[in-house]
Amino acid sequence: MPNPLPERTQRLVVIVLIAALAAFGIYFSLGGFGGFGGDQAEESAGSPREPLTSEEEAEPPSNPGGLATVPPSPIPTTETEDLDVLNWFPFSEAEFQAAGATAQAFAEAYGTIDYSQEPETYYASMEALATDEYARVLSDATRVGAFWEEMSEAEAVAEGRAEIQEIRTFGSDSITFVVTAQSITETGEAEFDEDLGDFAVTVIRDSGSWAVFDFQPADAGQFGEE
Repeated sequence: MPNPLPERTQRLVVIVLIAALAAFGIYFSLGGFGGFGGDQAEESAGSPREPLTSEEEAEPPSNPGGLATVPPSPIPTTETEDLDVLNWFPFSEAEFQAAGATAQAFAEAYGTIDYSQEPETYYASMEALATDEYARVLSDATRVGAFWEEMSEAEAVAEGRAEIQEIRTFGSDSITFVVTAQSITETGEAEFDEDLGDFAVTVIRDSGSWAVFDFQPADAGQFGEE
């Protein structure tokens, strides 16, 4: 097929194409064609920052190592001579008194025995002051039942007395008192005072009142509900 263009024209066309390709390459390298370079610029810039709310604008920048920026608010303090110690306890004075009265009454009932009566009468006086759980085991031979056996064999008639010595420990709903107990005994013509020793008496809140949860010699290591 004969060539429609002369040789000189063909050379001119080639030169124009080469120049166009060169210009295209330079334009592209300088960020032309926004569909490419524009996307990369947007990605590097990241998403636009959202405006701060009024609360965020009001918050001062954190400065852990700096001084406080608000006035201090010192707590009120009390002089030593004005301290109300009872406010430090979980019980009021009246609650301590009621709990102590229960512990003392139980120890007195423990020392009060009349061998001529049924043992159930002796236990009933203490069961009325005890929790339901402790009342069920109170007459066991390892508990107050042992004292009844001893005194009934001696045909003793005794009046119990008790005095609280101290509070050993307390919790949110329990108090353990150390109580000294006596049993003023008359046996035949002999009359004497019998010191029963110190007892740890734990009382707990029970239906709005206080009830004995445990009763045992103070040196047995009884420290409350444990």
